[in-house]
Amino acid sequence: MIEGFQPRGGNNRQARVIAVVAFDGVVLGDLSTACEVFGLARTKDGRMPYEVRVCSESADVESMHVALRVPWRLSSLGHADTVIVPGINDVNRPVPAPVLRAIRRAADRGARVASICTGAFVLAATGILDGLRATTHWLGAADLARRHPSIDVDANVLYVDNGRVLTSAGAAAGFDLCIHLVRRDLGAEVAASVARLAVMPLERAGGQAQFIEHAPPSEASGSLAPLLTWIEQNLSRQLPLSVIARRAAMSTRTLSRRFRDQVGTTPAAWIARARVRSAQGLLETTDLAIEHVAEEAGFGSATVMRTHFGSVVGTSPLSYRRAFSRVDRST
Repeated sequence: MIEGFQPRGGNNRQARVIAVVAFDGVVLGDLSTACEVFGLARTKDGRMPYEVRVCSESADVESMHVALRVPWRLSSLGHADTVIVPGINDVNRPVPAPVLRAIRRAADRGARVASICTGAFVLAATGILDGLRATTHWLGAADLARRHPSIDVDANVLYVDNGRVLTSAGAAAGFDLCIHLVRRDLGAEVAASVARLAVMPLERAGGQAQFIEHAPPSEASGSLAPLLTWIEQNLSRQLPLSVIARRAAMSTRTLSRRFRDQVGTTPAAWIARARVRSAQGLLETTDLAIEHVAEEAGFGSATVMRTHFGSVVGTSPLSYRRAFSRVDRST
């Protein structure tokens, strides 16, 4: 018997409650991803902004490989700010009605509800996804669409954000979804810190295809990880391919091939996204003019930044600042 995850966040009354739902047949990796990501988050002053509660109908839950002793009951969903529904290992396995009712009640009272992988089948059974666009693991997408024709199933994306209701594809996409939620709550800087602590790449865009063939760079010999760190520290500089290749002590052709092999994109595309992440942090934490943000992030002009920002984030820098700025302008 493996003891379940203990609540994280202590007695911090200001912590957001994250209720991770457990049930027989729960996919352990999906459950642990949510616990790990939200449990690693820290604000700048060191506060734990989330209290993670693993909740179930009864104290004992059977996963495919282990048995869990779960510390919280479904009543915790009544106090949760966010409810995470992990995948289920057999989509034909019935989920107990009390679990479905608890999830539905949480959504009806305004809690944010998100599913990972085949957890979309559980959400669909509650009716929450009716009329919405949603995703799940590509292997189950056709089945989800067949069973629930009122759901607009998109098998080609990592996650779908409908505001209060979110769904993600399988495995690593659950990490992307959780990091996305951290960024929504606490900003790009905290989300990046969680990603570094988890030794994972920064959040991929939700609209990115599920079929990701390239693993993130390792720390092994020949890894681009040190070079990527150097690039992030020098984004305000001009970074033509020749400069980066010289830093990496390799030819431009070899550098481009290594990027494709280890990162899955070109150096220019990776730098553009890194600059967008830098701009996000500046927009959230400073009152710099948009033109100055563009300069600091390395775009050179606000026009160039707006183009890249819209492509990656899906909104303008100004709209992003209005939504996510943490600068107090009341004084």
